[in-house]
This record gives sequence, structure tokens and C-alpha cells, in this order.
Amino acid sequence: MPQPPQSDSNQVKTPLEKRKQWLLIFLMVIIIAAMASATWWYFNSRNVQSTDDAYVMGNQVTISSQVNGSVVSVNYTNTDLVQQGDVLVNLDDTDANLNFKKVKNKLAETVRKTKQIYVNDAQYNANIAQAKIAYQQAQADYQRRTQLIGAGAFSKEDLQHARNAVSSSKAALDVAIEQYRSNRILIQNSTLEQQPAILLAAEQMREAWLALQRTKIRSPVTGYVAQRNVQVGETLSAGQALLSIVPADQLWIDANFKETQLSGVRIGQKVSVVSDLYGSNVVFDGVVEGINMGTGGAFSVLPAQNATGNWIKVVQRLPVRITLDAEQLKAYPLRIGLSTTVTLRENNTNGPALSTTQRLKPAYQSQALVLDTSSIDGEIQDIIKANAM
Repeated sequence: MPQPPQSDSNQVKTPLEKRKQWLLIFLMVIIIAAMASATWWYFNSRNVQSTDDAYVMGNQVTISSQVNGSVVSVNYTNTDLVQQGDVLVNLDDTDANLNFKKVKNKLAETVRKTKQIYVNDAQYNANIAQAKIAYQQAQADYQRRTQLIGAGAFSKEDLQHARNAVSSSKAALDVAIEQYRSNRILIQNSTLEQQPAILLAAEQMREAWLALQRTKIRSPVTGYVAQRNVQVGETLSAGQALLSIVPADQLWIDANFKETQLSGVRIGQKVSVVSDLYGSNVVFDGVVEGINMGTGGAFSVLPAQNATGNWIKVVQRLPVRITLDAEQLKAYPLRIGLSTTVTLRENNTNGPALSTTQRLKPAYQSQALVLDTSSIDGEIQDIIKANAM
């Protein structure tokens, strides 16, 4: 019997047809991959900027001596944790102690000498009263002799002596008055404690006390010691750098984005930070705090001059400051200078590119180096009281 004709699906395809089929499948795969890539880019990478030119930055508090002196002990070294107010370095305080005792005695001496001014005030006042009595008595004697001159009771010589006694007593009264006025100028209706000489001596005593306290060099912040370059026995000068303290909680990221990446970067945008220290297993949450007002080259000692004929344009980078989550930073401490990779999503592009608020309090502050002078003030008052008896 004749067999029915086979369908086209069972026919053997030619090599050309197979190539066309595989080419069609390949094109479909490419189209699907392109669509998936475009979709992923639109929803995930369209507004994302990233850079690996980003480093951990932080405060490096340089510790220096406020007075001259020789180092007798260094209490901490690199990597040590110090608390705010801890004594880092001790200086020899022998000279400071001697100077303090010297100005202490000088204050006592000044009080005693100044007290004499008030004693002299009463004495000069009494001298005026005595001189007035002498002057009045001389005037009375002269007047009596004048009335009796015609009776021959007194000679002209006696009358002249009486006249001279009046002039002499008047001059003595004038001297007493001037001495009193001169002494009153020194007093100026002020108390003993407010006399300029005593105030000056008291300030010198405070200065000597401060110099004595500053032989103990303290840390203004809590942090870790770095860059120690002070040694026992070294003679220091005021202002000489000794070491640095790095607070572990005062770290941030300086991400150097290209200028072509910054058009949509705004303050407050969220940032993801991956450090080379911890790898991608630890992703830090950050926030854009601000954008620097100049590139690194603009603030260099010798900025580039592009007014030459062979100038070549180079894409500049601008530092973007990123604050990190404090809890994450505490759990995964970073160090200054570590490399990071920063990924920034440009959401909320309507935000400010420059800060629009004024800082109402100091960015950083410490009262650890501010000395409480209440104890020395009390000692000064005790010295004044003891020597003004």
C-alpha cells in the first residue's frame, strides 16, 4: 500500500536551517539578557555613584607641652587607651615649685607693705590735726603780740619771731595736708584686696601655680595614643609636639568622587561603605555630611597653573565627607587611613548641596585642660588675710 506523506516536522532540517534556529535562540538570549540588565540598571544602578578612592579620616589631637621642662616619666605609649584628663607625661617640677614659693612670699610682702599705706593714712590725718593746732596757736600768739606792741611789752624782734612762727606752722600744715593727699591717692577709696600691687602679686601667684600644674601634661580627649616621639630625660620647649591622641568615635570617610559624579550628590543622602579591613561582610551605613569647597589640588602648596599652551584637562576629584553610624563604628572600629569603597544612591536630589544651617555649638570641645583655680584663689585670700592683721 502506498504510505501517507510525512509531515514537515519529521523532515530532516538542513544545516542552514539549524544555523538559523541557533542564531534565533542566541539573539533571544541576548535580548532577554539586555532587558534584564537594563531593568536591573534602572532600578538599582541608575542613580548610584561609587568610588574606591575613599579613606577613613579622623581627629588627630596633637599633645604638646605648655611649659618648658625635662621629662621624668612617659605614662603611655602607642596603641594605649587613655581617658580624658589622664596624665600622659610628667615634667620635673622643681623649678616650678621654687618659683611658686617665691611669688607666694612676694604676695605676703606686698600685702604688708600695702597695709602701711592705710596705717599712714591715719597717721597723716593726725599730723594735719597737730599742725592745725600749732598753726592756730602761732596765730594767736602773733595777734596778742601785735595788740601789745604799743605798750612796749614786746620788742620788734619778738614780734618778728611770732610772725615767723605763724609762717612756719602754716608751712608745716601745708606739708601735712600734701602728705595726706599723696597717701590718699595711693588708697583711692579701695579696699586692701583691690590695691593694684596686691592684685598684681596675686596674678603672679596664679601664673606660677598654673605653670606648676602644667608640669603634668594631660589628655584633652579619650582615645588611643599614636605617633609618640617623646622620651624620658628629654628637655621640652613650650609648644613642642609630643604625641597624638586619636578618638575612636570621631572618625569619618572622605570619599573622593570625580567631578562628573557629583551633580546629583546632596547632603543627607544615604551611603554604603565597605572597608578593606572587614570586607563585604561588614557594610557601614553612612550619611553625606558635606561636600568640600575645593579639590585637593586647589589647596596644595603649589596649585597647578593651567595657563600654559600644553595644558591637558584632568578630571578632578572632590572630597565628600561621610559620617558613619556610631554603633557600627563601636562594634567594628576603624583606623585613620584605611581604604574603603563608597556607594552612594542619589535619592532626594532636591536636598542642599551646601550646608544651609549655622552650627550653634562647637564641633569639638574639651574642658580637661581648663584648670579650676578655686583652690589657689582661696589660698591667695588666706595669705592676704593673714598678712593684713
